Amino acid sequence: MTEATIGAGAFDRDTAVTAREEGVYGAELSDQWTIGNAVNGGYLLALLGRALGDVLPHPDPFTITAHYLTASRPGPATVRAATVRVGRTLSTGTASLAQADEEGREVERIRVLATYGDLAALPDDVRTSVKPPQIPPYEQCLGAKDGMDPANVPPITHQVDLRLDPATVGWAVGEPSGRGEVRGWFGLADGRDHDPLSLLLAVDALPPTAFDLGLSGWVPTVELTVHVRHRPAPGPVRVAITTRNLAGGFLEEDAEVWDSQDRLVAQSRQLARALLD
Repeated sequence: MTEATIGAGAFDRDTAVTAREEGVYGAELSDQWTIGNAVNGGYLLALLGRALGDVLPHPDPFTITAHYLTASRPGPATVRAATVRVGRTLSTGTASLAQADEEGREVERIRVLATYGDLAALPDDVRTSVKPPQIPPYEQCLGAKDGMDPANVPPITHQVDLRLDPATVGWAVGEPSGRGEVRGWFGLADGRDHDPLSLLLAVDALPPTAFDLGLSGWVPTVELTVHVRHRPAPGPVRVAITTRNLAGGFLEEDAEVWDSQDRLVAQSRQLARALLD
């Protein structure tokens, strides 16, 4: 298989936006990035991040926060993006995505506030106490489709190359650990290397930690904040996600993304609703 280059893969095609007028873009939410009937939240964040990159003078998302208002569905969408402030090294903007409902009324799906900068201009000095997650080699991890009924594999599974740490998939055989941990290798199925926009997908593409807590079913995101720390090196990234507190029907997920050179390239926290029995 010929590996897709950045800008020419399925991810780039399916997150494309088309300018209609200043600050207004058309988009087509692909049904290839869905779980159940809903479009994946990280995919949506990357699409809005692409629109913001067109509006703002700086190239890379440094921090981006999304509030998910209603569930997005495959099909046409309208994206509105605007500049809030422009500085010398950072610029801030806001964006939203809306779709028409069954009666043709516009419904806002997601709203974003983001600050962009230039990752290439950052200093090389790193002082950190965090360490990369200990994940078995790629070939010793489990593919996302392993053991699944082919008729029930979510479409997004075909778009990503996800290999899960066997120590965090006991839930798949009815033996969740209760620790609230999911780890694995993450890449795009067509071989496209990662860039800052695909990191926005990576933090939200693994199975929810709620599974490891013994829950099942959809875990809809309420709010997601991503910090992009470095432009990733070529190759798959390692993603580690943990939950420490499920209370009142909501849980948090903290994610770290590490590249092939053992650099922490992205972090995130999200609040999600846990569907309790």
